Amino acid sequence: MKRVIIIVLDSVGIGNAPDAAAFGDEGANTLVNLSRAAGSLRMPNMQALGLGNILSGQIEGCPAVSAPAGSYGRMIEASNGKDTTIGHWEMAGIITTDPFPTFPDGFPIEFMQQWANDVGVEGWLCNLPASGTEIVRQLGELHCQTGLPIVYTSADSVFQIAAHEEHFGLQRLYDICAHTRKMLDPLRVGRVIARPFVGESADTFVRTANRHDYSLVPPTPNALTLIRKAGCPVFSIGKIKDVFAGVGISDAHPTRSNLEGMKLVIDALPCFANGLIFANLVEFDSSFGHRRDTAGYARCLEEFDAALGELIPRLAPNDLLLITADHGNDPTFKGTDHTREMVPLISFSPKRKSEDLGVRTTFADLGATACAWLGAPMPKCGTPFV
Repeated sequence: MKRVIIIVLDSVGIGNAPDAAAFGDEGANTLVNLSRAAGSLRMPNMQALGLGNILSGQIEGCPAVSAPAGSYGRMIEASNGKDTTIGHWEMAGIITTDPFPTFPDGFPIEFMQQWANDVGVEGWLCNLPASGTEIVRQLGELHCQTGLPIVYTSADSVFQIAAHEEHFGLQRLYDICAHTRKMLDPLRVGRVIARPFVGESADTFVRTANRHDYSLVPPTPNALTLIRKAGCPVFSIGKIKDVFAGVGISDAHPTRSNLEGMKLVIDALPCFANGLIFANLVEFDSSFGHRRDTAGYARCLEEFDAALGELIPRLAPNDLLLITADHGNDPTFKGTDHTREMVPLISFSPKRKSEDLGVRTTFADLGATACAWLGAPMPKCGTPFV
């Protein structure tokens, strides 16, 4: 009986991808730049596993250790993009060569008119790229007065709808997003995101944890469906189920915070004797990366590290722990969008010796490794490192 535990530190990149300049991201390095801006990062458990060995001590406060407990390296994204869906799909062995479309000028007016008619609203507010917290502050009161949903996008392939949970209705927002997902499938838009908020004025509006993502259905077979085919359960924690549109998932639990996600990982260990536990910790990205909050991002990493210290002693000899990220989001960098970076790779099993995993040429090596560990068929892409 074997288990794989994958923990995705959403947006925790570790240096420019080779093609970062083509994405306008040359110079981004989430972990290194963040550690310098924060003064240092105190992550003793990740350090013991080899995090500081990846870049030979460039992460302030997290130097290399002489005998790391885990294996360590970096992964380059082979897909054309830097968003959540593409990054996670590649981990499962799906290489996306044609990027999902983006809408820097908003969605076409013809589409928006058809959308409003189909979902039963009289119009919309915004329909431009925007910061979610800022656009709610600017337009939230008008939204409550008029009942018009706030539609916005970003540098990613997303159609986001912000609406007040009480004045507009949470279930109504979900229903509209589900219908919007069907309308956007032919355009290959990566995600539709429900962004509910509460409060009674611009000064008190706050987004809630009831966000829900509606993704494109991923191609199959992929690592998740192959693991299921091998008779192993796949337990999703956080937004993994949303990102994969439920494909290949046997059980799922959403989360409201990173710490809740880590608690669910720990609580899942006695419940799943074999299979894959796949968790996404989104707060690094949603609460701190996009908001360019270096102090909050650093604190969040240190809180994760403390929770990791509770997880490691609970791992069984046949467990394989894999820690990585799906893209970067350097909070010291320009703008508020994701950054095209390599991602860290930490691998730990109580029964395996440490090794330098080097620079992997695709995130797909992660899914291939999970399949190899669990005795599942190999995905089309990726090379296992165990």
